[in-house]
Amino acid sequence: MLLTMVRKLTAFCVALLYAAAVQAGDFEDGMAAYERQDYATALTKWRSAAQQGNRDAHVVIAFMYDEGTGVAQDYKEAARWFKLAAQQGDSFAQNNIGTMYANGQGVAQDYKEAVSWYQQAAQQGYAMAQLNLGMTYAQGQGVVQDYKEAVRWYRLAAQQGNTKAQNNLGYMLSKGQGVVQDYVRAHMWYNVAAANGDKMSVENRDITARKMTAQQIEQAQRMARECMNSKFKKCD
Repeated sequence: MLLTMVRKLTAFCVALLYAAAVQAGDFEDGMAAYERQDYATALTKWRSAAQQGNRDAHVVIAFMYDEGTGVAQDYKEAARWFKLAAQQGDSFAQNNIGTMYANGQGVAQDYKEAVSWYQQAAQQGYAMAQLNLGMTYAQGQGVVQDYKEAVRWYRLAAQQGNTKAQNNLGYMLSKGQGVVQDYVRAHMWYNVAAANGDKMSVENRDITARKMTAQQIEQAQRMARECMNSKFKKCD
């Protein structure tokens, strides 16, 4: 089963994501306020930082409106702020505004526009955008359906450790979509994703195993170990 578009992180994850990129001044003050749950001050400080051209401030403001953290949830405002950051080349924001176009949240639904933003983020190596771009090609949304392209983008995301991409790549291999059908490699990717916490992959791995011999399963398990030990560098 292919997965729906993926975008959201928890507010806690976003705080961690940007804490490493803290800058002196209003952005840092906004982060400190956010961490103590003083969202009104955080928003004020981040708006000031955004007016000074701080790209990260655009992203965290967008997230506050997207999640309704300290403000009324407002997808239009979230989309506006994500787009401002995306236009400055932020891959996280590019992926998020792409998904908002795909889902029609805060903007009119537009699959082609979604693909455009996914492509920009994916070309920067952002794994979540590579996953989403793979799904657009698999489903033929905003692009001509192309299983080979779907596999290519799934593989790039899978090699970065994205478990949903690993599951989807396993699916393509098990069905022979865009690649030669290969239960051994499908089992390997399902197993890798399952080992990293993807619950859907556990079921998919076990379903695939019923179509394999004991020797094939042993081979797939050996390949999964090598893949994980190499940090996804030796997975084929």
